[in-house]
Formats: sequence, structure tokens, C-alpha cells
Amino acid sequence: MQITVSGKQVELSDALRTRVSDQLDQIAGKYFDHALEANVTFSRARSFFTCDINVHAGRGLTLRGEGEAADANSAFDDAAEHIAKRLRRYRRRVNEHSRDVASRERPEAARQYTLRQEEEGGAAANGGGVAQAATYATVIAEVAAEIARLSVSDAVMRMDLADQQILMFRNSANGELNVVYRRSDGHIGWIDPSDK
Repeated sequence: MQITVSGKQVELSDALRTRVSDQLDQIAGKYFDHALEANVTFSRARSFFTCDINVHAGRGLTLRGEGEAADANSAFDDAAEHIAKRLRRYRRRVNEHSRDVASRERPEAARQYTLRQEEEGGAAANGGGVAQAATYATVIAEVAAEIARLSVSDAVMRMDLADQQILMFRNSANGELNVVYRRSDGHIGWIDPSDK
């Protein structure tokens, strides 16, 4: 990790710079595999020191910690504790999310077909007076799809986000296959085959 230690109108000792680098490497190594960079700035305000730490930990994650105390070392300790606390919380959320995703059931695999209806004048297209007994649809597209386990409100939200007219899902409340669809009057319809 690249660590920049600077002072605003404050002279910093080499021992403080080394301590800051070592402690930030230790904190970042404990909670992150590889943090990218950290900027530590010390300044003096009236009778106390302030320390501002900005850590860019990757994947768009930037953490900021501030501390103030009577001396620079204590100000850094205060700011480093703020950074460590935020990293612990972030790491806990990531771990909980990973456990939730791992324990969550995977969506069921399905196929989605697009059909084209045969024209009524199919007999004329055959070139003769022989009429076909029935008209069948022709498959013109086939796409892999997922049937996710969702609540009804999540299904409606997902249907709106995907700008679809219909969405099949497994209802998380009862485990049954359900369908939500956009009606011609603009409202949302919901088909639930369970009798509960």
C-alpha cells in the first residue's frame, strides 16, 4: 500500500512517519487483502493536533478518519481507530452478504420462447385450395431465463426495472410459481395459484 504522510505547517519526525506507515499497513492487512493508497495529513489547530486519514481501499471504497489530541501520536491513534472501526463494519457487512448469498437458493433455470403466429391465409400461401386443419405458432427465439424466489413487491420492481410486460417467479411466502403482468389499463396483475 502506498502511504503518504504530510504535515500542514507542522514538522513531522521520521519516527512518526514510520509508526504511521507500519500501523496503517497492519490495519489494512487485517481487514483487506490489498488496499491501494492512504493519505495521512497532520495539522495544528490552536493547542491541539489534528490527523486526517483518507484510505482508498479499492472497488470504489474510500474511508476517512479524523482524530485530534494534544500530541500528534494520540491524534493519529484516534483517527486510526476510526478507520479500523469502519473497516470492521464494512468487512462484517461483506461477510454477512456472502453468507446470505451462499444460503439463498439459486434461481431455477427456465427457457423463454418467442413465438410467431401463423397467418390466417396459410392455405393461400401453400398455393392451392387445400386448407390446413389448424394453425400453429413458430418458435423464432429461445433465451435462457431464471425463475427467482422473490416477494411480490420485489417481482413487480424487477419487472419494472427490466421494462417487461410479464414476469414469472417463485413466491418467497409460499414457494408457489406466481406471475405478475402489466395489464392493458396500466395496472399490475398478479396470478397466484395457491389456495392459501
